[in-house]
Amino acid sequence: MAFSLSASVFSSNKFFLTLSPTPNSSSSFTTRFAFPYNRTLPDPTNLPHKFHRILVKKDDSPAVLMNECNYSPNLKTWLELGKKRFESAFAAFILFLQLTSPVPLAGHESLFISPAEAVLYSPETKIPRTGELALRRAIPANTNMKTIQDSLEDISYLLRIPQRKPFGTMEGNVKKALKIAVDEKDSILSSFPPESREKGSVLYASLTDGKDGLKNLLQYIKDKDPDKVSVGLASTLDTLAQLELLQAPGLSFLLPEQYLNYPRLTGRAVVEFAIEKGDGSTFSPETAGQPRNTAILQVVLDGYSAPITAGNFAKLVVEGAYDGVKLNCTDQAVLSDGEAGKDKGYSVPLEIKPSGQFEPLYKTTLSVQDGELPVLPLSVYGAVVMAHSEVSEEFSSPNQFFFYLYDKRNAGLGGLSFDEGQFSVIGYTTRGRETLSEIKTGDVIRSAKLIEGQDRLILPQES
Repeated sequence: MAFSLSASVFSSNKFFLTLSPTPNSSSSFTTRFAFPYNRTLPDPTNLPHKFHRILVKKDDSPAVLMNECNYSPNLKTWLELGKKRFESAFAAFILFLQLTSPVPLAGHESLFISPAEAVLYSPETKIPRTGELALRRAIPANTNMKTIQDSLEDISYLLRIPQRKPFGTMEGNVKKALKIAVDEKDSILSSFPPESREKGSVLYASLTDGKDGLKNLLQYIKDKDPDKVSVGLASTLDTLAQLELLQAPGLSFLLPEQYLNYPRLTGRAVVEFAIEKGDGSTFSPETAGQPRNTAILQVVLDGYSAPITAGNFAKLVVEGAYDGVKLNCTDQAVLSDGEAGKDKGYSVPLEIKPSGQFEPLYKTTLSVQDGELPVLPLSVYGAVVMAHSEVSEEFSSPNQFFFYLYDKRNAGLGGLSFDEGQFSVIGYTTRGRETLSEIKTGDVIRSAKLIEGQDRLILPQES
């Protein structure tokens, strides 16, 4: 099924670019691009075209057009002319400040973008840049573990600083994390379920004293070796994520009663896709390998943040609904055929969990302009997302999903997609991301299998 690009529709506030499937499809994929500034510019007809030509009035006589060639030698007239020129120039200067200054002038605040609206355009907006980072942040672990995680993740940003890196700050971050790990050891270990405490104790010892633990990471920083710091940090954060998953065996909130009859995923699951070329060609070889007839993608589903939507998707995978499904490609997404499995899936409400919130919101999009960001951001290459229902954007499609091909060139300065907070993201591609760019319209999902997490998939009782 081919996707066509519809006509662009302009409005006073936003520009809509809609990508819709053929009329028989049950869902649609829509992208919105919000203009970065919402200012009311002054009417150019009210601006003086030339500041060297003004009207002056002498006493009670009619107004006279004055310029350099016909001004009166009378001193009073000269002063009036100079005063008028100064006022015009000053007014033009104030207007220039109003249009360009980042500091609002008194009484003219409405002309300036608010700090909340600037989140899309701020280069300081910190969002996960990889699926692994987004998934790690989404784990509902206890406060001590999250404090350790935050201290370590700050180092990832510090490592991006070119030339002289702030190793002193990095050292302080690791020392802070290590102190919490040592001082709060008993409290952290007691938070593991009884059946996981033995494994948790081994991982915890690795976190503090192991080869890839905090103490070794601290030494890499003291040696000022950014390469070793980067590798050691990745390993330490991976160990930390394993510990956090042990602390979060299920959902930390109750689902709304009206959604208890939906399939739900009460944790993490892994889906493996086998993709084949529809025209008989091959995928690029892996490192030192041969061209491949089949490409393997692995996706981690996050039931902690989107239990109903991820649960519905996992159920369809188990039932084989995506086996043999054709794919359609655009510049921004790889979409599954909307017809496949539409009779098997549930009409799931839009489900998005905002950062800092305890549970997801339903049938509600987020206002990124007001500072709302999702736990599972769309703005990550390889995000796995449910398309909107064709009936209502308050619901996700019962079956159609897409891999989002995030490109910072189509995002704000903060790295946020202009569609951020508008779709239900259910997970991320963690293996085979490099293959996504090779998938073309007509390629086929040969198989989709749930290889981990089936024990966390809860299906509704059949009546």
